[in-house]
Amino acid sequence: MGRYVARRLLQMIPVFIGSTLLIFCMMYALPGDPVRAMMGDQAYDPTVVASIKKELGLDQPLLQQYVNYMTGLLQGDFGTQIASQRPIADVIADAFPVTIRLTIFAFTFVTLVGIGLGVVAGLRPDTLRDRGLLTLTLVLVSMPSFVLGFLLQYLLAFKWAVTTPTVTDSTDFAQLALPATVLASLSLAYVARLTRTSIAENLRSDYMRTAVAKGLPRRRVIGVHLMRNSLIPVVTFLGIEVGNLMTGAIVTEGIFNVRGIGVEIYEALSRREGATVVGIASLMVVIYLVASLIVDLLYAVLDPRIRYA
Repeated sequence: MGRYVARRLLQMIPVFIGSTLLIFCMMYALPGDPVRAMMGDQAYDPTVVASIKKELGLDQPLLQQYVNYMTGLLQGDFGTQIASQRPIADVIADAFPVTIRLTIFAFTFVTLVGIGLGVVAGLRPDTLRDRGLLTLTLVLVSMPSFVLGFLLQYLLAFKWAVTTPTVTDSTDFAQLALPATVLASLSLAYVARLTRTSIAENLRSDYMRTAVAKGLPRRRVIGVHLMRNSLIPVVTFLGIEVGNLMTGAIVTEGIFNVRGIGVEIYEALSRREGATVVGIASLMVVIYLVASLIVDLLYAVLDPRIRYA
C-alpha cells in the first residue's frame, strides 16, 4: 500500500504541471490587457504601462512567465493582484474557507440524502416510491441550478420568509443551508440514481442469494454484503464530485452573495486578473488529485479483493 501511495503521488506531479500549464496558457491567451483594464477609460502613458508590465513580469515570454509562477508557487507565493496589489494568497485565505464550508455542507447533504434515497428505492424497484424517486431526480437533472436557486430564493426567502435571501454571515450554517441545497441538487440526483441502480442490480446477484440461503440476518445481508459492493461506483462518483461542487459554487455563490472562490474567480475574469484565476485553479487541481487518491484507497476498504502492491 505504501509503495502504491508513493507511486500515485509521483504521478500527480506531471498531471499537476500539465493542468496548471494548460490553465495558465488559456488565461494569458485571453484578449485584452490586464494593466490597461486596471486603468479603465482614463488616458494613460504607454511608458507607464510598459513599466508596470516589466515590474510584474508580463513582458516576458509565456513559458518564462509560467516558470516564474511555478517557482513562486513552490515557495507559497501565488502572485499579486494587478489592480489592488493584494497578495493572491490572502485572497484565497479569505475566500477558500467560505467555499469549503459550503462544499462540506453540500457534500454531506448529497452523501446522506442521495445514498439514503437510492437505497430506499433500490430495495423495492418498480414500486411507487422507486418511480417517485426517478421522477424527482429527473426534475433535478433537467432544471439548471440558477433556475432552482432563484426559485427557492423567491419561495423560501421572499414569499414565505423562512430564511434570508442572501448570506450575510458565512460562518452561520443556517444561512448556508439554502445555497448548499441548491449546490447539491444536481449531484443529489445523480447519486440517488446511481445508488438505486447499483442496489437493484446487486440484489439479483448470486452472492446475495447465497447470503440469504445461509440464513444470515437481513441487516447483515444488506449492510455488509449488499452495501459494500453497491457503494463502489457511488464512492467513485462522490470523489470526483468534491471538485465539481467547489467549481459549481460559482453560480450558487453569485445568487446568494456568498463571498467564496466562485465570486473571486468571476471578478478576476471580469478584470482579466489571470494570476488570481490560475492561483485558485491550481489549488482546485490539487484537491481533485487528492480526492482521486482517497477514492482509490477506499476501494480496498469496500472490496477486500482489491489490493494495491
